[in-house]
Amino acid sequence: MSSTPDNQTAPAASVLSLRRVAIDTYRENVAYLHRDCAIYRAEGFQALSKVEVRANGRKILASLNVVDDPCIVGSNQLGLSEDAFAQLNVEDGHPAYISQAEPPSSIPALHHKIAGERLGREDFRAIVRDIAEHRYSKIELTAFVVACNQGELDREEVYFLTDAMAQVGRRLDWREHPVVDKHCIGGIPGNRTSMLVVPIVAAHGMLCPKTSSRAITSPAGTADTMEVLANVEPPFERLCDIVREHRGCLAWGGTSDLSPADDVLISVERPLSIDSPGQMVASILSKKVAAGSTHLLLDIPVGPTAKVRSMPEAQRLRKLFEFVASRLGLTIDVIITDGRQPIGNGIGPVLEARDVMRVLENDPRAPMDLRQKALRLAGRMLEFDPDVRGGDGYAIARDILDSGRALAKMRAIIEAQGAKPFDHNQPELAPQRFEVCAQQDGVIIGIDNLLVARVARLAGAPKVQGAGVDLLKKMGDPVKAGEPVYRVYAAFPSDLEFARQATVRSAGFEVGERDAIPPVYVEM
Repeated sequence: MSSTPDNQTAPAASVLSLRRVAIDTYRENVAYLHRDCAIYRAEGFQALSKVEVRANGRKILASLNVVDDPCIVGSNQLGLSEDAFAQLNVEDGHPAYISQAEPPSSIPALHHKIAGERLGREDFRAIVRDIAEHRYSKIELTAFVVACNQGELDREEVYFLTDAMAQVGRRLDWREHPVVDKHCIGGIPGNRTSMLVVPIVAAHGMLCPKTSSRAITSPAGTADTMEVLANVEPPFERLCDIVREHRGCLAWGGTSDLSPADDVLISVERPLSIDSPGQMVASILSKKVAAGSTHLLLDIPVGPTAKVRSMPEAQRLRKLFEFVASRLGLTIDVIITDGRQPIGNGIGPVLEARDVMRVLENDPRAPMDLRQKALRLAGRMLEFDPDVRGGDGYAIARDILDSGRALAKMRAIIEAQGAKPFDHNQPELAPQRFEVCAQQDGVIIGIDNLLVARVARLAGAPKVQGAGVDLLKKMGDPVKAGEPVYRVYAAFPSDLEFARQATVRSAGFEVGERDAIPPVYVEM
């Protein structure tokens, strides 16, 4: 979106009345014209073409949809989707002007990439700029994503793409060093380590402005879980004040305008289930650089049902992250961790928040795997501090957690962001529930991350905060036939039934002999 004078000299017939069309088009600006609209007939608009809409001294680009139902828009109206309408910041009925949009200047570069050619720095800058300005249609975006996936980007191209994405949008400068952050490439249910690492590192005094995503295909993102405890969408200026005062935050990054092209690309990548190494690196590192981070701890879980399923694949990905981070001037420490099963007991916002607070309060019911992983990650981050000797980070992190300083810091951050009532002893879980039981005696030798996460989503997580899966057994635990291995919570009978049907097809737990447990490859 940009500001521009409205076309006040246009004839009266070219003025349309804006109408908010209550459709969530997921990061795509969409405009709606009635087929009988005089402007539609006169200007030769075509469905799915790009148009420019001007109102209130601002302009946006949108994909055009043509409708025949006057209940959506009338012949003298211009409808806009939720995202598009919000960008213009006007009321229903405000006058607006529409015209054909100029084609994106980077289309020739896109054609070169579709043909399998290598692109240079300026090619990627032009493409990313057009994407961030919503000049690409969903078809063109899909073509770019698929072309980059099919003919895998070389490491120089990944750097060019990352740098171009970081340059567009807001860039933060905290005016101190180091500014630390932590990121996991995802794919492991639970695993809410950021909500433990941030207060530990901030309590030590290091600056850790953590902005996180909401769940797209998982049962909960860090922002979804933190939202159980506090407001995660404070105004940007207030968020900066919180970081400076408390040395950290745990907020949603969607309103900060950091690497906006990444958000648009994700809207295409996720439905296609495309997450190529090059695009993953560009997505993660562009946001970290734009957020002003100088040091990054990156967690790559490896396991049979994780995103990365072998050690050679993890090593290749680590080298690509390290190469691009080095070119960007970002210090990075990549850790390969155990991704064979979920981390923690809860999967879903309320259940994960319960686990986090129990770890912070040193509650004996706290999941030990979540505590241990968070301490190891926090210890590595503390070693970014030049005053901390290599190898001493873990002990310092453990002291901060055991002493209650991490809990005090977390409470301060929660209060600053806007606290919500929450009691981990009596969490508000969804009322509908059922248990999944073992079919035979033995030992838990495998847990399918993907299937357990899917059950939690079918049960309603993360939209229903109290929905999800509570794990009662983990790998290596003995189990008897008929003994529950996990409990499913849902708010509605239909959601409960969807989840139940998924568990009937496969429970996601494998029972066998202890020596059948797959080996773990970690570097901790």
